[in-house]
Amino acid sequence: MPPVLYEQKDKIVTITLNRPEAMNSVDPETQEALIEAWTRFRDDDTAWVAILTGAGEKAFSAGADLKKLIPRTFAPGQRRDRDAGLGGITRGLEIWKPMIAAVNGHCLAGGLELALACDLRLASPNATFGLTEVRWAIMPGAGGTQRLPRAVPLAKALEMILMAQTIDAAEAYRIGLVNKVVPLPELMPTAVQWAQTLCERGPLAVRAAKEAVIRGLTMPLADGLRLEAFLSATLRQTEDAVEGPKAFAEKRKPQFKAR
Repeated sequence: MPPVLYEQKDKIVTITLNRPEAMNSVDPETQEALIEAWTRFRDDDTAWVAILTGAGEKAFSAGADLKKLIPRTFAPGQRRDRDAGLGGITRGLEIWKPMIAAVNGHCLAGGLELALACDLRLASPNATFGLTEVRWAIMPGAGGTQRLPRAVPLAKALEMILMAQTIDAAEAYRIGLVNKVVPLPELMPTAVQWAQTLCERGPLAVRAAKEAVIRGLTMPLADGLRLEAFLSATLRQTEDAVEGPKAFAEKRKPQFKAR
């Protein structure tokens, strides 16, 4: 079986980590497959939203395969893995299309870093979350030290990172790490429902809004406001920006084309 499954239905892509026997950890083959999958999603005009999940009920992902990926990552000459980050989305690959993580079990170390690289996060009650790298004398190196403090209160982020503490789904929801906790049988249907809702919104507007938020987080307010104004003005020149108000005035559902 391939280490990553890529399925598309209408405008929604589902990317599934497919190593349940290894808690969906990322080995070198999975790393390459994830890079290819995310690049394919980014470049495919027919794909508007992606859902990332793990096969089985035990784990979303336990992160990097310590036996296989870590030795390769630190070996001389292996620049691609480092430049791409873990799984292709934690560093170096900008995707402005919305991405949903459907967390169905353990979401640890690099697994949590993959989830943090997504925009929306849903979890089942059996999910657990943690950046546990310091237990093994390494540190989160795929965005965890940067994205977690931007997602939750700093004190909680430092507790999780420095003490390698794990939290359950209820705590993840309480601190804002996940958007919603739903029963396991409802996890993927809910993720698809959210993806369908995103597909009903103006796709170029969704992407521009995401870009404004993500890039603006690293800017002073004045620069962020200028970025927002630029993206907003550019968006108004699109066909979809004409169709949206027209559909509203005509009391009908808009027909967006992402152009």
